[in-house]
Amino acid sequence: MVQHAQSHRLFPVQMHAKWCREKTSQLNLYLQDWLLDPSSLTARLKQHCQDFHVQVLGQRVENCSDVESNDDIIAGEEVLVREVLLFCDNKPQVFARSLLPLRSLTGNEAQLAKLGEQSLGQVLFNHPDLKRKGIEVASFDQQSTVAALASYYQLSVEHPLWGRRSVFVVNDKPLMVAEVFLPKSFAYQEISE
Repeated sequence: MVQHAQSHRLFPVQMHAKWCREKTSQLNLYLQDWLLDPSSLTARLKQHCQDFHVQVLGQRVENCSDVESNDDIIAGEEVLVREVLLFCDNKPQVFARSLLPLRSLTGNEAQLAKLGEQSLGQVLFNHPDLKRKGIEVASFDQQSTVAALASYYQLSVEHPLWGRRSVFVVNDKPLMVAEVFLPKSFAYQEISE
């Protein structure tokens, strides 16, 4: 299993939150559109910038916690945790945390443990057998670890940060991806204007 020798000092950031299934009625339609978009977030971000890149904060094997477990990924099972930032034109847009059960990293899917600076979403959405389960959303306040990460990158957290997570299934192998839109992200364009 590929581990990054040098992790970011805040890794693992984690995402402790109350995730709800598509409960976004109080949010503006523009933000809802970003949160509930079933297509590739990487592809959408690339449409909004000249230069897209991924920065790996860290990657390591740990046991899935009770709070992150679900019907597909069992509490206590070994998962590869990968945390990254997605940048557009050198501005951090999204913090992403992925849980890849070791049992899912077999066959062709073993490559998912060795992505380096490549976007997981870009690889997943090119897979013909990809299935995405329902999207859950959550907000993160100024005391959250995600807000601390934003502050580290000198982004002022003036409103709750919103995120989403989904379980993806490739060849009957589940993995979970959670993404939080950082301050000044395109997803908040209407909020900040």
